[in-house]
Amino acid sequence: MDLAALWFVAIAVLWAGYFFLEGFDFGVGMLLRVLGRDDAERTGVIDTISGVWDGNEVWLIVAAGATFAAFPLWYATMFSGLYVPLLIILLALIVRGVAFEFRGHSDDPWWRARWEAALIVGSAVPAVLWGVIWGSILRGLPIGPGYVFTGDLGDLVSGYGLIGGLTTLVLFTLHGALFLMLRTTGAPARRARTVAMWLGPVAIVLAAVFLIRTQVHRGSTATLVTGVVAVVALLGAWLLTRARTAAWAFVLTGTGIVAGTATLFLALFPAVLPSSLDPAFDITVQAASSSPYTLTIMTWVAAIFLPVVLAYQAWTYWVFAKRIGMRAGHAAPG
Repeated sequence: MDLAALWFVAIAVLWAGYFFLEGFDFGVGMLLRVLGRDDAERTGVIDTISGVWDGNEVWLIVAAGATFAAFPLWYATMFSGLYVPLLIILLALIVRGVAFEFRGHSDDPWWRARWEAALIVGSAVPAVLWGVIWGSILRGLPIGPGYVFTGDLGDLVSGYGLIGGLTTLVLFTLHGALFLMLRTTGAPARRARTVAMWLGPVAIVLAAVFLIRTQVHRGSTATLVTGVVAVVALLGAWLLTRARTAAWAFVLTGTGIVAGTATLFLALFPAVLPSSLDPAFDITVQAASSSPYTLTIMTWVAAIFLPVVLAYQAWTYWVFAKRIGMRAGHAAPG
């Protein structure tokens, strides 16, 4: 078995899981003051993810750790070349985490409004930058001899990357709106459906444009299939939102996110970081991987502990599955 290819797939799965789970977290954060018109409603909106948001971020930590262990060259070049946007994302996630904790420390409206603004910004910034980053990676980074990043911040800005940023921003907001349709009652749930109805067509168009650009640039039969699945899933989600079938609409936006992530990784393979200077400088799966001994140990560790982690997270979602009513902190029946 090619363990390097196996771990490439594993890292793709981790990113797909992160975007699926953290995507609706970001969406809930960005919609906080759109759907919550008073303090009680905003508290209820936050309560929908208060028990799971930090667990969702673990997927990013594991993805980064797996990349470091399985593909050290990929990790080193990516984190050095993309240092500034990744640092901004890290700072935004820190601000977001602090906002979750500090907002409830005072009933003062000014205090709460400032931390709510921090939560919104801390959710929107990563939602945009993840799309920009992956768009830049797919377009190719200025990697030269010795697999050294030779560019600057300006090389990370492109039309392709900006489309990617808009796509993830709108898609995660839509995903969050559908999650809130499931997890809230009353006026916030009705507003969430209205937002989802408006955002659905925009998400479909942006995703289609971004995936078509990906197909033209680095496409294959496999990316064509997963790209079509992603767009069709988003279309189905919008139609089900119109029919007020929130649960399946949420499942389909998640399917679109997972299929879109699969498209990105399939478009990369067998590279992990394409070079915009010369294909000879592409960092491939085989060139970037650790030794077979390291990959073997990692595989056994993952086989033992991954089912335990997944079972724990599934249990967490089961515990926090009830809808949040309009009164802060009270779960509505059903």
